[in-house]
Amino acid sequence: MSGPSAGEDRDLMSEATKAAEHLYHVRDTYFPSDPEQKISTLRREADLALKLLDSIPTEERKSPAQRATYEYLRGKILDAFPDYRKEAEDHLSKAVKLNPSLADAWLCLGNCIWKKGDLLSAKNCYSLALNKGPNKKILCQLSMLERKLAQGTENQAQLVEDSIHHAKEAIALDVKDGNSWYNLGNACLTSFFVTGAWDHSKLLQSLKAYQNAEKDEQMKSNPDLYFNCATVNRYLENYERALSGFEAAALKDPGLNAGEEVQKMVNLLDKLDISMKGQAKARRLASVASSLGEATENSSYKKATISDLLEGLNKTVVVVGKVLLFIRHDNIAPLYYLVCDSDQNCFVLSVYGLRNDAIKEGDRLTLMEPCYRAVDFTWKGKQHYQFRSIRVDFMEQILVNGKVPAPHQAVRSSIHAQHKP
Repeated sequence: MSGPSAGEDRDLMSEATKAAEHLYHVRDTYFPSDPEQKISTLRREADLALKLLDSIPTEERKSPAQRATYEYLRGKILDAFPDYRKEAEDHLSKAVKLNPSLADAWLCLGNCIWKKGDLLSAKNCYSLALNKGPNKKILCQLSMLERKLAQGTENQAQLVEDSIHHAKEAIALDVKDGNSWYNLGNACLTSFFVTGAWDHSKLLQSLKAYQNAEKDEQMKSNPDLYFNCATVNRYLENYERALSGFEAAALKDPGLNAGEEVQKMVNLLDKLDISMKGQAKARRLASVASSLGEATENSSYKKATISDLLEGLNKTVVVVGKVLLFIRHDNIAPLYYLVCDSDQNCFVLSVYGLRNDAIKEGDRLTLMEPCYRAVDFTWKGKQHYQFRSIRVDFMEQILVNGKVPAPHQAVRSSIHAQHKP
């Protein structure tokens, strides 16, 4: 009697598991210019994985645990596509009934139901899995889902805080996991927008999280990471880094609108540059500067001009200026103005969290504890951008004609991070 052949020694369940993992790797890292090309590739990889799964003899999936793994893998493979598939949900539902401790099956079932649009049932799947023990992947998905649930609700800010909390719990389980850091970055970026697009501490937290995510080699193929990190740099007014990040995202996934973001930024920088170079004639600037006079300011602040400021936040300092021009651009926030100080120096002012009717051309502005930046870089070896700027994050930092802006002039932005369920 001959011994078992090489083929009979194969662990087909293990091979099918690896094939399913490869399918998801392709889904998350392959971004051809033609989206149909990706779908056809996914179909081919899914067919190969299902063929391996179907080759497993019936006697090797008799126990509940074996049947659960089989149903889980079949459901996972069928759920690798962007659209909801009931067949995938059916297999995954069987898997969790056969083995309620199979965390990855709960994760896939939650993802599948999310695609169907039943967000609360998806959340229930994640919660049931977490009841059986901590799991970084499920915590990340729950964090993402909470941001989705937050959209358009009254308790939006609280749900986003819950999202941040669960993102941090995932990191605590594996501090080197890039996906967990990426998810925290997205949560902090979303928090920046839902709380009014003015709290730059949220942006700094988000940027730090994205930088930690980039340390994970597996995350370097994620175009959304580059896109979102570029978004943070844009709102931090790190213009050169933002442009480079959007370009990197566009190269990794032509389907993203990253190329459009590059053009928007170039258009904005061109406008800022033209506004600075086309500033009013010296005689008009002298007139504007003299009109600022020596008005009494809060005695706890030291009066300064743009030339006196240091890079970053200037505490206990106040700059007084007059608005020469409102600079229109393609994004909702921030608002940009060309302002002249009492020394006839022009600078760009960016204002967050205010309606565009709060400040008008000709208004006298008092800017307390201004955040200063000197922009100076060349893009693509062609256009040289050089100007000085002040950023105002809080309503309390600005007086318009000597008065604090009215509460109704505060505004919230509705932009969100670029991420996929």
